[in-house]
Amino acid sequence: MTKPMPLDAFTRLPPMLAADCVDGLAASIDAVAARAAPTHRFLRYGWFAAALQAYGGAARTLTVTREGEAVVALPMVRTGPGLLGLASVPGCYWPFRSFPVREDAGVEVGETLLARLACEANALRLGPVYDGDPGLELLKAAAAAKGWAVLDRFVADSFLLDIAALQAEGIWPRNSTLRKNRFHEKHLGGHGELDWNFVSGADWDDAAFDALAEVERKSWIAARTDGSDAKFTAEGHGGFWRAASADPVVAEMLWAAVLRVDGAPAAFSFDLNAGALKYAIANSYDPAFGKHSPGKLLYYRNLVRGIEDGIATVDWGAGDSGYKQVIGAERGPAIRDWLFVRPGLPALAGRMLRGAWRRSGHKQPPVTPAEGPGSTGPHTTD
Repeated sequence: MTKPMPLDAFTRLPPMLAADCVDGLAASIDAVAARAAPTHRFLRYGWFAAALQAYGGAARTLTVTREGEAVVALPMVRTGPGLLGLASVPGCYWPFRSFPVREDAGVEVGETLLARLACEANALRLGPVYDGDPGLELLKAAAAAKGWAVLDRFVADSFLLDIAALQAEGIWPRNSTLRKNRFHEKHLGGHGELDWNFVSGADWDDAAFDALAEVERKSWIAARTDGSDAKFTAEGHGGFWRAASADPVVAEMLWAAVLRVDGAPAAFSFDLNAGALKYAIANSYDPAFGKHSPGKLLYYRNLVRGIEDGIATVDWGAGDSGYKQVIGAERGPAIRDWLFVRPGLPALAGRMLRGAWRRSGHKQPPVTPAEGPGSTGPHTTD
């Protein structure tokens, strides 16, 4: 009788990788997003479709499969003069622009991705995106091995509120803070009946978005700017969020806390909940009630509700750091814009323009020793 061969006599073959690029948004995007890091599972077909609907562009999707299963899906749109062969990742700036990557994707997946990307574009713009983003790290590791030029420019610092750490130190929010809030709520109630409610999932409809837009039209953003940066008005980015909410998975992640005074919307906080992480995307209030801090009252109620729902960290993103630090937020990972330029003459030109690209961004503020490197947030891998 022939003895069976020992296992160590067999050669383990590397997994079969293949890359393909198709016109439009590939259905594989959702399959990859479902197995991405929990913080990135909103990067679904519906998310990118909403961006194309709101901001325009004709997409192509580059997909890498391993043993027949999609492990990364990279939607791209042409950008800039056609002769330059530039592509960018479509999407929304809030909370960031990236693409889905399965958590078990290795550098070999990134190398396969870049090999096919070189056939499709001279350079890819990724961002603004956080340091440590899975898609970013995959491309950086592969680019270093394959001779791609990698350019970055600083956009802003993020700010993170580590609720779990604050609660470990004692009761948070403090009872004294909640008492002050109740005092302000009592006086705010002098303007009319107060109604606090939350919106998510199937609750997202035109009326829900109209309420957020109504607050923005009364807020400082309408009084001091041209309104193009408003998140929910027709003149701003309202088209994107309404379209994104058509995806029921994304709609479940979208979250708003809304305050009404005598039935009229007076303040809101709008977030995207990704597992134990809450992305705080926008908040605003009617200045007619500003004396009683309606925005502050609302986001504390929102945070308390988030704790009840299992939220452990709030990512406040970029922007005004004053009120965020008062709450307890600390500087987190930097947000940057990246260019990946294929080997050869394009990479040579890219390296020559690295300084100009970096100067086109913002100046990065120094990190104090007490703050550390800013790489302890949920997006980082350092």
